[in-house]
Amino acid sequence: MNHFYSFQIHGGADHGGGVADSVGHFLGFLESLAAQEPSDIFASIFPGIAELDNIHPLLVHFPIALLIGFFILDLLGTLIRNPVWRSAASAMLYFGTIGAAVTVYTGLQAGETVAHGGNVHDIMERHEQIGIMVLSLSALLSVWRLLAGSSLKGAANGFFLFLSAGLSVLVVLGADLGGLMVYRYGVAVEGAIDPQEASVHEHGQPQVNEHRHDSGGEPPHSDSSQSHHPSENHLHPDNHEHSESNHTH
Repeated sequence: MNHFYSFQIHGGADHGGGVADSVGHFLGFLESLAAQEPSDIFASIFPGIAELDNIHPLLVHFPIALLIGFFILDLLGTLIRNPVWRSAASAMLYFGTIGAAVTVYTGLQAGETVAHGGNVHDIMERHEQIGIMVLSLSALLSVWRLLAGSSLKGAANGFFLFLSAGLSVLVVLGADLGGLMVYRYGVAVEGAIDPQEASVHEHGQPQVNEHRHDSGGEPPHSDSSQSHHPSENHLHPDNHEHSESNHTH
């Protein structure tokens, strides 16, 4: 597929074409868009989004950044007594709560439609539960902040920051489980390799003192032999040949 990044991948520094070659590829890409259907144009510009079964992975980053950023900025604003920073933190909390609501909704929809095995189901359930907890706590803090405003001080503000820290911990835990499902189990990843089926060849096993030569009929040499042949192959216990001139499996 010819998509928006083709001119960057196949031109410029990758092949020594320089800026002129990159611009040429980009102009060629724009010209190709004119001959495509509207649905194909979107897939060419946003190939990653076009491959998504749902938009949950696209949205999840926003509440993570906003809610954690809210806690850090609000804590710093409290420590240095900067009301402007705390006002900015409030805005991040409100937008983060809205983002969490949309993300939880799309995540629940994804959980009903994305194929997954029994080994992932429990992880997905915990991920959903933590997401709902994040939404509930962020909504509570948002309402509290709206009602209290600048009067949130002293012990009340300390407890507010304590809950905000707990919110950040929940966000990190939820994100960790989401990453585990994708990068360990390949949930919603097309063509992911099952780790149980992937064969891994490990080197460093003890070698057998046995030698084999390419020239037929020549007797094997012992380890004490001082002669070496360019085509000498070493036979490992795993029946793989290791040649001094070529490493073959």
